[in-house]
Amino acid sequence: MKYIPTIGLELHCELNTKSKVFSRGINHYNEIPNSNLDLLDLAFPGTLPVLNKEALRKAFKMSLALNSQQPKELIFDRKNYYYPDLPKGYQITQQTDPVGINGYLEIAVDDKKKKVLIHDIHLEEDTASMDHYEDFSLIDYNRCGVPLVEIVTEPCLHSAQEVVAYLETLRNTLKYCDVSEADTKMGQIRCDVNISLQKEGINTLGTKVEIKNINSFSNVAKAIEYEIKRQTEALEAGKSDEIIQETRRYDDTTQSTIRMRKKVEAIDYKYFVEPNIPKFKIEPEYLEKIREEIPELPFYRYERYVNDYKLNKADASIIIKDKDFADYFDKCALIMDPKIAANWLTVNILSILNKEDISISEFYITPDLLKQIIDKLEDKTISSKQAKEIFIKAIEQKREPKDFISSNITQVSDEGYLKDVIQKILNNCSQQVEEYKNGKDNLFKFFVGQVMKETKGKANPVITNKILKELLDEK
Repeated sequence: MKYIPTIGLELHCELNTKSKVFSRGINHYNEIPNSNLDLLDLAFPGTLPVLNKEALRKAFKMSLALNSQQPKELIFDRKNYYYPDLPKGYQITQQTDPVGINGYLEIAVDDKKKKVLIHDIHLEEDTASMDHYEDFSLIDYNRCGVPLVEIVTEPCLHSAQEVVAYLETLRNTLKYCDVSEADTKMGQIRCDVNISLQKEGINTLGTKVEIKNINSFSNVAKAIEYEIKRQTEALEAGKSDEIIQETRRYDDTTQSTIRMRKKVEAIDYKYFVEPNIPKFKIEPEYLEKIREEIPELPFYRYERYVNDYKLNKADASIIIKDKDFADYFDKCALIMDPKIAANWLTVNILSILNKEDISISEFYITPDLLKQIIDKLEDKTISSKQAKEIFIKAIEQKREPKDFISSNITQVSDEGYLKDVIQKILNNCSQQVEEYKNGKDNLFKFFVGQVMKETKGKANPVITNKILKELLDEK
């Protein structure tokens, strides 16, 4: 019997504002516990929340980027529950009218487009963080009150591969819109996974299991794959009673999910409208100004690169991961062959950026400077080896590549001269020629190396290979 997994996600993402969502507390990662605090964060009596308008603008920006419907009025609600990391005893969130509903995000999976349906996106305050030890727990309130958007999908995903494609596209979208750094290592993105299995051909969903607070996309995939395996084995063994509505966590050490608590029924959070934040009307002009700030998003850039520029899918996927990197490529594509530009970006330039740990905006070689190298490479003035040497020298000495492109490094393309050089080499290597004729094909590279040695690396490799093959075939 085949079982189909059905998966829904809840992604929590911290927004990159200067202050917290309802207080003047600093919104900045700090390793010193309890240092970014305001009286409101600790729920001191007499304190009142004041909405951070930049957090609201960024929440609406994501709502628009995810093709959602926006409310006519902004309303906040209280979600009432007690937990040590929630000093007020309730969380200010959105339940009545979120900043976005009924949206979608397009992704690419196995060369196919898929629309991931977004149930809602809402703005809320983050909780404090807790460190648990054997005999006690410690609370760090730095994170308390940080602006957070929660993006909830419909149960419309059916594999770990689809989920990771969605999460990566969503993270890139968050970064393109400059609403979050979206760094999983700093806890800026956390994901809850809801998963159930159903028999193929049957529309009724199975029992839903929730996996809480997974902090990396690779762990999300591992948790899903483990849970599919665990539930499938239980169903095939006739032990469906082992699959109950519960909350589990993913254990990275054992690479398995572990039960935290049963969920017999939905928790009653006793939502009601937050009385200390008055509702107000959302003007269409306000939303339109935010919409104008949204750049071309990663999925649509990917499609343009593959369809219009004919890039291979691997290069397109690498380029769209960073907006500044993609912007750099777009500038290159206007003044040189896009495929050649993509190859230089994904191989040579990316290697330097990773080695030096710098961004493309800090990189010395601009698209116009790169064009100086590519043009000479294209008209065969220089070889690919020389192009790379010029590229490195220009970076090291902070000079224009054209300064290094001179007669001293121009490659030799004179066929008559190269033929004489190659003939002389073959005459002096009669034993190797005989071995080549007897099937030792790898000696071809040896002959090429001898030509490069003789010409001090200036021989045009394309012409060299052509003449060398012709002369060897004659022999």
